[in-house]
Amino acid sequence: MLMIKDRRPAIRTVEGWARTVLLEAGAIRECEEHGWMKDCADPHAHDRARRIAREEPAFGLSPDEAVAAIDEMLTSMGDTCPERPPS
Repeated sequence: MLMIKDRRPAIRTVEGWARTVLLEAGAIRECEEHGWMKDCADPHAHDRARRIAREEPAFGLSPDEAVAAIDEMLTSMGDTCPERPPS
């Protein structure tokens, strides 16, 4: 029987790849109203994303470069939507 493994979609940029990994790990989520990505502030999800990056780096990246891309993406986003007024 032929078994087919689900593949991740082709990603054109390192940032797009990092965003996909973070979404899969549950480390970030999309604002329901505006579409901005927000950090879930879950250290376990952050660790899962780093482990995925180290074990399955994007094409052309070393494991260390892949983890650095994940960390860079995490530091670039906050835990609130920039379009929402403060409550």
